[in-house]
This record gives sequence, C-alpha cells and structure tokens, in this order.
Amino acid sequence: MEIENIGPDSDLLRLHVRNVEVMVLTGIYSEETKLPQPLRISVAIDMAAPDRFDPDTPLSASKNYMDLKHAMTEGLPKDRHFSLIEAVADHIAETMFLQDKRVLRVAIDIVKLAISENGEEIGITMVRNRP
Repeated sequence: MEIENIGPDSDLLRLHVRNVEVMVLTGIYSEETKLPQPLRISVAIDMAAPDRFDPDTPLSASKNYMDLKHAMTEGLPKDRHFSLIEAVADHIAETMFLQDKRVLRVAIDIVKLAISENGEEIGITMVRNRP
C-alpha cells in the first residue's frame, strides 16, 4: 500500500517499544548540563498495513522492532546536549522517518526519571506526522 493511498479508513499497523531507560545529556539547569540523566522513552510508529499477514509473511512486510529501540538508544548522539526533551523526541521522530518511508506517524513518550520524587511520571508525549 502506497503512502498516498492512506485514508481515514485505511488499516494501520502500530509497532511499539516501551519503557527503555537511556542516559541522555539534556536539561536547562546547571546541574543538568554536565552529566547525562536517565530518561524512560517509549516509541510507537504507525505504518500502512497490508491486507493480511499470512503465516509465512516476511519481515519486510512489517518493520523490525529493533529499529525503534535503536532510534532511542544508539541513534541518540552521546556527545550532544539537548536543552529540551522535546528536542530528544524530535531527533527520534526524524530518525524513524529517515529509516523507513513507510512510517506515517511517530509517537514518543519521554519521562524524566531524575526529577521524580514520589514515583510520578513527569515528561512529554510528542506525535509527529510524516512531513
């Protein structure tokens, strides 16, 4: 199914990898700008789904989940400081769009673990559609 043919009634496949903890250089306060801090990141992508997945359907009809995990881990530059976690989310979304032209939408959840005091989850959810 071509991207141009995706409509409101089209079938979609949503793949996700949730709750990956990653150390990222991020933050605006002086205590945050020197050392990486732990983030919990979840990513979901939407892509066009074929009419059916038969038992012998090859992986090429879908997407490897490890590509999502890679965008959250190895795909984030270790030596780059992101002032905002929103910039981290944008980097992940851009990586997903560049990896595979079939990716239509990316949703990224980021929780800043270092500022949690009582188990609350403080962070963002960003949804980007293919430009």
